[in-house]
Amino acid sequence: MIKKTVPDVKKALAGVSDGMTFMLGGFGLCGIPENAIGELVRLGVNDITCISNNAGVDDFGLGLLLQQHQIKKMISSYVGENDEFERQMLSGELEVELTPQGTLAEKCRAAQAGFPAFYTPAGYGTEVADGKETREFDGKMYVLEPAYKADFAFVKAWKGDEAGNLIFKGTARNFNPSMCGAAKITVAEVEELLPAGSLDPNEIHVPGIFVQRIFQGTNYEKRIEQLTLRKPI
Repeated sequence: MIKKTVPDVKKALAGVSDGMTFMLGGFGLCGIPENAIGELVRLGVNDITCISNNAGVDDFGLGLLLQQHQIKKMISSYVGENDEFERQMLSGELEVELTPQGTLAEKCRAAQAGFPAFYTPAGYGTEVADGKETREFDGKMYVLEPAYKADFAFVKAWKGDEAGNLIFKGTARNFNPSMCGAAKITVAEVEELLPAGSLDPNEIHVPGIFVQRIFQGTNYEKRIEQLTLRKPI
């Protein structure tokens, strides 16, 4: 059995450098690779392109990279709750490519599956389709969207084993599975790392063939982006 474990986040991010393109799983603050993001901040890599649904909040997650102006371009589906993201976008400091959420997920999945591009009706007739090939199928217009190309994909899972098999928990699953195997190197950080063969094969969400490096993360904050509580009765 091939073991894909590395001892820590520093070894997991070996080879990361300026100007690279990274995929980062998560939705806002839910299921983000906290350890990997923290290491990117520590390394101080610059001029990077980040593919992520959104950038969460100002002082956590991708917001930390934005604070240090390490991100040259964000490819996301919306700005979210990040005021610094909005400020940099409006001021022209940050290049932003807004993509329909389903299209963003499918562009990751296409890269994972080895498809160079696909047609989608989302965005036809809007700025999203500007400069892109369009084609009619059965009387409906579609836009040709290329699959993403990334150097690293950083994902967060609940459990994993030494062979790279992953299990996600609840909504923290979100964009993580579709980013596994969608980059040259996929790095998975997990809350619990187990010996190969420990996971029930019927419960595995992503097989280890899509993962190159895996390590057990530490000190997860798991912040809540918006906390809504019911008024006491």
